Amino acid sequence: MSELRKLEVLRAIVEDYVNSREPVGSKALVDRHRLGVSSATIRNDMAALEEEGLITAPHTSAGRIPTDKGYRLFVDRITEVKPLSVAERRAIQAVLSGPADLDDVLERTVRTLAQLTNQVAVLQYPTSLNSAVRHVEFVLLAPHQVLLVLILDDGKVEQSVFDLGQQLSSEELSELRTQFLSALVGTQVSQLSSALDAVLGLAPVTVDAAARVLAEGLLALAQAAREERFMVAGTANLTRSNVDFPLSIGPVLDALEEEVVMLRLLSEMAQDARGVAVSIGRENSYHSLSEASVVATAYGSGTAKLGVLGPIRMDYPNTMATVRAVARYLSRILAG
Repeated sequence: MSELRKLEVLRAIVEDYVNSREPVGSKALVDRHRLGVSSATIRNDMAALEEEGLITAPHTSAGRIPTDKGYRLFVDRITEVKPLSVAERRAIQAVLSGPADLDDVLERTVRTLAQLTNQVAVLQYPTSLNSAVRHVEFVLLAPHQVLLVLILDDGKVEQSVFDLGQQLSSEELSELRTQFLSALVGTQVSQLSSALDAVLGLAPVTVDAAARVLAEGLLALAQAAREERFMVAGTANLTRSNVDFPLSIGPVLDALEEEVVMLRLLSEMAQDARGVAVSIGRENSYHSLSEASVVATAYGSGTAKLGVLGPIRMDYPNTMATVRAVARYLSRILAG
């Protein structure tokens, strides 16, 4: 028995089942694929694949479908992720290009990925642990109330309104802003606390209470920027694939809603030499995702990932290519 032909039979079964949702029989394989052998030979190959746990019969018919193990072997034998077509690359570029803040870029990215793959797109916000302060702004809303804005060099913008605890004039707030700016611009978020202590040591006694509120407010905004955040788009695509979740789609939807499960899973997934990570069915460390597959890759500085979640019956080659391409466009935008 030819090992190479057996793998070709597995590839044909995966491709046909992904396209049709129907169990695949030997005659269909002979009719649709140039395998160069008879139906009897294909049946023998299918029996060997079934014995190895790579395909299974969902019911008493001649058709077979891939198992999680079969999909894994199929994915591992994708030696190279194919590039997207020119039209697909232009579509991604058209949607993602253009000036916008980080939130807008990430939102457009996750929507685009969901549309291109017809799956649920998921995205980790980039961590700001190693980011630095690009700018701070104080906007006086009332004599004792200020809008505090913190802008980091990774594009994140955090803002909130604080009560200063004392009344300040526009001139006094402007002087404090100058002091904070000179001390904080270029400071890493992880070093912000000590830099703020230095600023407070220079603040005039007359505005001491307000300066402390501003310092505490900036620390709070920096902490908010460091918190793990998650974006999702295309959940409706998952519900349209209800037939691919024979037990229940509920656990998958719960995992998406909880967020922490997906954040942990994305953090745990390690990319291979092709620049993507693929977790199939029961390979997922969370039981709620045992009927789903996740394809993900890192973007930007490599500390955060984006990807798609869908049924195990997934078009892996195209999904892997699309996820990687979108991540590369996003990385270029963030670097620019």
